[in-house]
Amino acid sequence: MRGGPGVTRGKRDGAPAEGAERTTAEAAAPGADCAGRRPGRPRNEALESTIIESVLDLLERDVPLADLSIERIAREAGVGKATVYRRWSGKTGLMLDVMRSLEEENPELSGESVRDDLVSLLEFLRRRGLAKRNSALMRTVITQAKAQPELWREYHETVVQARRDALLAVLRRGIASGEVRGDCDIEVLADLFAAPMLSRALLHEWKELPEGLAEQIVDTVLDGVRPRG
Repeated sequence: MRGGPGVTRGKRDGAPAEGAERTTAEAAAPGADCAGRRPGRPRNEALESTIIESVLDLLERDVPLADLSIERIAREAGVGKATVYRRWSGKTGLMLDVMRSLEEENPELSGESVRDDLVSLLEFLRRRGLAKRNSALMRTVITQAKAQPELWREYHETVVQARRDALLAVLRRGIASGEVRGDCDIEVLADLFAAPMLSRALLHEWKELPEGLAEQIVDTVLDGVRPRG
């Protein structure tokens, strides 16, 4: 199964007719945000999911990312090119949403225990590492995206940075509460927590990602950065 919210298999011939949304969509202001989405257009999540699912189907059939034109994607989805362009200003924005569709939602943090929140964030990385190992499609998408500098940069500035920001917020809370020493460089500290999991998940894929690994990493690092007194 494909992991991540927002994409469900459906009948492409059930997508809304392109003309049915033309009036309101074409009235939207031009321009796009960092994800390539045009502001002001009405959302049609079923149609967007159909387009994203069509891209995933093409990638599953080993169509290279470089060969995926908007015209080919629209044809696969059974819609016109204008329908795609009303939702994404170009292929980079569309592919960013395709990659997001394979992601799990970031974990909700209780905000009560710094230790438990750190474990939740690292457990998320562990599960994602397992998902990547078990999903040929995810490996294909990530590998091909790395060859597209603009897409890979956008992915890091939105999806990856959001995860790091959550980790930094927990660490700042730990410093404020006295659970973490205040003289620690918070960026280095974030690396100390995340790097062991990322190293196993991405650089040493032959190593196991067992249950309890998140707790082991968090407790080991916390033991070294607690205030001494």
